[in-house]
Amino acid sequence: QVQLVESGGGLVQAGGSLRLSCAASGRFFRIHTMGWYRRAPTKESEMAATISYGGRINYADSVKGRFTLSRDLAKMTVYLQMDSLKPEDTGVYFCYANATINADPVDYWGHGTQVTVSS
Repeated sequence: QVQLVESGGGLVQAGGSLRLSCAASGRFFRIHTMGWYRRAPTKESEMAATISYGGRINYADSVKGRFTLSRDLAKMTVYLQMDSLKPEDTGVYFCYANATINADPVDYWGHGTQVTVSS
């Protein structure tokens, strides 16, 4: 099993910044991908930013140039720095990891953290 513990989030005015953190723990062979998905009110979940085992980072077009994903391998933690936040960034942000424990890769999710951007 992989446990994902999220921190950060909260309420901020448009144009402001927030930083999310997600720490992974547990017994696993490898985490292949780690990052953040988000679900805005009345919308489906979407990928915000992910990083592969090799360090390749993907961003949703809607966050490019404003969000920065980074990681600390020693701490098994990823960070999402969110700048120039917009009201449409409001939603629940879920930490995500795709990891292999014994055989096939499995998706794991955090409980989610609320991000609210006021106009």
